[in-house]
Amino acid sequence: MRRPIDSLFGRLVVLVIGVLVLSHLAWFAVIRVERDYSQTRYAVEEAAFLVEAVRQHIANNPEQPLPSRVRIVPLQDADVPQPASGDELPRPLSRFIEDMKDRLPDGTDVRPGPPGAPPSVWVHGAKDAGWIVVPVQPLRPPRSRDRMLVWLAIIFSTAVLAALFAAWQLQSPLRSLAQAVARFGRGQPTPPVPERGPRELRQLTHGFNQMVREVSQSENDRAVMLAGVAHDLKTPLARLRLRAEMMDDEKTRDGVVRDVDSMAHIVDQFLVFAHDRPDGSEPVAVDQQCERVARAYRAVAPGADTVRLKLEAGPDFVLPAATLDRLLSNLLDNAHAYGAPPIVIETRREAKGWVLSVSDHGKGIAPDDLIKASRPFVRLDPARGGSGHSGLGLAIVERLARRAGGECEIGNQVDGGLQVAMTFPFDPAARTVTARRAGSPHEERAF
Repeated sequence: MRRPIDSLFGRLVVLVIGVLVLSHLAWFAVIRVERDYSQTRYAVEEAAFLVEAVRQHIANNPEQPLPSRVRIVPLQDADVPQPASGDELPRPLSRFIEDMKDRLPDGTDVRPGPPGAPPSVWVHGAKDAGWIVVPVQPLRPPRSRDRMLVWLAIIFSTAVLAALFAAWQLQSPLRSLAQAVARFGRGQPTPPVPERGPRELRQLTHGFNQMVREVSQSENDRAVMLAGVAHDLKTPLARLRLRAEMMDDEKTRDGVVRDVDSMAHIVDQFLVFAHDRPDGSEPVAVDQQCERVARAYRAVAPGADTVRLKLEAGPDFVLPAATLDRLLSNLLDNAHAYGAPPIVIETRREAKGWVLSVSDHGKGIAPDDLIKASRPFVRLDPARGGSGHSGLGLAIVERLARRAGGECEIGNQVDGGLQVAMTFPFDPAARTVTARRAGSPHEERAF
């Protein structure tokens, strides 16, 4: 099961959103603290200014009345609030009282107004005849909605969208490069990857494109050379067979003909391996074609049930006819030459795609040699050697499977025998024959 967080984009999203959340929460806390501190300082300065103004008013114009919310209360009045310790007061109010004492001359007594009344502060200095009562602003005015949260949500949403776009822009070329690497690793046609993104990514993409071009040129040169040699050998082999047929000694003639046939088979394998053009043949149902091939092999040896069928894929599993015939013929020839009956052809549908497998009940391949089984021109002697074989059978099967968009896996069965299982995605057969025949400039070769 694919998890989004495993991708580069998913991890970038988690990282960016996490950093944004932490930074916004930190800024929100700092702004809230700074706002509360600013409100307290403003209230202190305003109250200190009013107290000083009242004192000047009393000294200069004692006959004129004071504003309605400013008054002078005698020292022994019953309404004078009792002194309160810092632990009894809310923290903002306690800080306000402390700041007022720091702001006013030393020895000034500062007390908050009684609870339930309009916010006020009572001040008595050493030279004051009574208590000066002045109004103060609420330290934390009630708010139905904190507009800071609204703005914070807007800024955070905008930042997240911008971060997601930047992360997508960064991972998009990486995803294209990863897909191209996967296609190249499966041996499928790999068009050049656009060189975009940061400088390091452009350099990486340029190096990959250059590697693909060099490998493609090397493969093309090898295929041309192999096809040329194989093609040039067909004419002298035909003449050699004709001359062998004219020999008088029957025993010698049969031996020479068998050798010529073996050489012709090797040449045919060379040509199939060097064949590098897309298959433009019509798609056929794999199950039906497997039945026809099994009947043909049974006809060669009447009464021998050497090929068994276990076809469960259904009519939706289709492959190009020429590719399927080459796959089956190479695998059945390989099983007949090196394995033991019964040979089982099996098709089925799995979660990852269609599966076509051919297995025998022989000795199989040594575990240490499995990795070399599909390499070109490798013959695993003595168990899987023989006359007339070039070591290209399984290599051709793997190349044909990859060219059709599938993957090939070679392994031994638990109960003995070799099994070659090919898995094809659900969509390659859905491509039209015209598209396969036309191809693209980059589909003129296969890896």
